[in-house]
Amino acid sequence: MSRFALIKAVLGPIMRLMFRPQVEGAEHIPGDGPVILAGNHLTFMDSMILPLVCDRQVFFIGKDEYVTGKGLKGRLMAWFFTGVGMIPVDRDGGKGGVAALMTGRRILEEGKVFGIYPEGTRSPDGRLYRGRTGIARLTLMTGAPVVPFAMIGTDKIQPGGAGMPRPSRVTVRFGEALEFSRYEGMDRDRYVLRAVTDSVMTEVMRLSGQEYVDMYATKAKAA
Repeated sequence: MSRFALIKAVLGPIMRLMFRPQVEGAEHIPGDGPVILAGNHLTFMDSMILPLVCDRQVFFIGKDEYVTGKGLKGRLMAWFFTGVGMIPVDRDGGKGGVAALMTGRRILEEGKVFGIYPEGTRSPDGRLYRGRTGIARLTLMTGAPVVPFAMIGTDKIQPGGAGMPRPSRVTVRFGEALEFSRYEGMDRDRYVLRAVTDSVMTEVMRLSGQEYVDMYATKAKAA
């Protein structure tokens, strides 16, 4: 049994008991081949719930601090996140964005599932913020379809993003796959990249019901 299968077998029932996840539209995720899952990001718990509600293993980029913690808690976090498919990248460095993009490309070229939060960080207030164009670069470079998703209610598990998770009902809603083959070879055109990214974010907004803010979340946090 793989570590991913073991984690799902052990933690899956516990997560279902605590959060009673309602999964909608999972049939939109292809059973094989490369696919990008792109959704909103409300809380730290999103990255724990998403891998456990998908049949296929989801690989995603995470802060390297998630696997470098000290003590028992740090080792357990590292074991969990690397087990479910997190690939640690130092995103604070000058080349962090490039490393994340190349990692995502490699995963997709291997025919796997890559999960991404186009906002680039957690929403500071529950609203949906402008997406960064890395998602567009990935789909245009690899030809992988994009399945938009929405995490609903996960912010109530950890209000403010801190403290112990509390039991609360959550919904994970997947939309129909989006494909952008009409833009093949245009992954360096900034207008195309913005149009593709905005198309994905429009679907995420529709699925989540969130208010949209045409501003990067990092800028809103810094204000």
